[in-house]
Amino acid sequence: MKTTPFTEIHIALGAKMHEFAGYNMPIEYPAGIIEEHLTVCNGVGVFDVSHMGEFWVKGPHALEFLQDVTSNNAAALVPGKVQYSCLPNEEGGIVDDLVVYDYGGDKYMMVVNAANIDKDWNWCVAHNRAGAVLENSSDRIGQLAVQGPKALQTLQKLTSLDLSEIAYYTFRVGELAGVPEVIISNTGYTGAGGFELYFRPEDAIKIWNAVFDAGAEFGIKPIGLGARDTLRMEMGFCLYGNDIDDTTSPIEAGLGWITKFVDGKNFTARSILERQKAEGVSRKLVGFEMIDRGIPRHGYKLTDADGNEIGHVTSGTMSPIRKIGIGLGYVKTEYSKPSSEIFLDNRGRKLKAMVVKPPFRK
Repeated sequence: MKTTPFTEIHIALGAKMHEFAGYNMPIEYPAGIIEEHLTVCNGVGVFDVSHMGEFWVKGPHALEFLQDVTSNNAAALVPGKVQYSCLPNEEGGIVDDLVVYDYGGDKYMMVVNAANIDKDWNWCVAHNRAGAVLENSSDRIGQLAVQGPKALQTLQKLTSLDLSEIAYYTFRVGELAGVPEVIISNTGYTGAGGFELYFRPEDAIKIWNAVFDAGAEFGIKPIGLGARDTLRMEMGFCLYGNDIDDTTSPIEAGLGWITKFVDGKNFTARSILERQKAEGVSRKLVGFEMIDRGIPRHGYKLTDADGNEIGHVTSGTMSPIRKIGIGLGYVKTEYSKPSSEIFLDNRGRKLKAMVVKPPFRK
């Protein structure tokens, strides 16, 4: 298994380690997933996300390349802005979802999912019709997500940049904890606010120690991938490989807002997705919460009141905040409206649920 710059720290802290996307990653620490989840919601927690992938896109044809391969309108970016997007495949499915950073000066950074680094890199190289300069820096960048309502106060101690001026989905590059050229991005996957930090691996331990010293007064804790999943679930954020994949279109997945059909942007499968948006789709990804007691799990069937199958669960958990089962799943379009009654087939037990619009955590 691959390691991150923080692997030995996780082990020393007693984390339960497991393989994830080829990396030896912390799933949870001794305090447990619920405590970690609440720490992020109420204070500040730190995730090691150094396993994520980073590609540089450079040169005079960089924007043209992004317009060719991503679904969102990269031309709307300005330096310092971040954009959520996806890579559509030829059939209208999703190669991966990603975020794009506009560095200015014909320079962009794509941040992709850890499990898809090789797949995405091969896709980008094969579809680089524009002739952009591509560089895979995934092994040369470390990343921490410092998340929660106390994240700003924690990090402000470590930098002269005014973090309150970094708006949501924007970033700055500056010194943090005495380390130059750290990317400080107001982004995250928790819905609790906070920042993501990108830096050279050789500076990783210095930054980790400084962040934990700065956050000590706020009860800062390291957070594993288990709580990362429950936090994103409560917000209804998609997880690649569960809720979206090569067989699901962004229109089906409720990602029409990152699928822009602007003039001159002829991205992969544009005609297919444009037709889906105009004519509608036969299934949609929805959020639902349990009325009966039960926890939805990936792969469980979803049915109507008569037991007819109408879809399946893609993600599910017990909400640590709401204390009820919550889930995401694809259902026939006629059952996708909020307040629609659906049923979870839990090993033959029919459990009532209701379609709701995420987030589940208000």
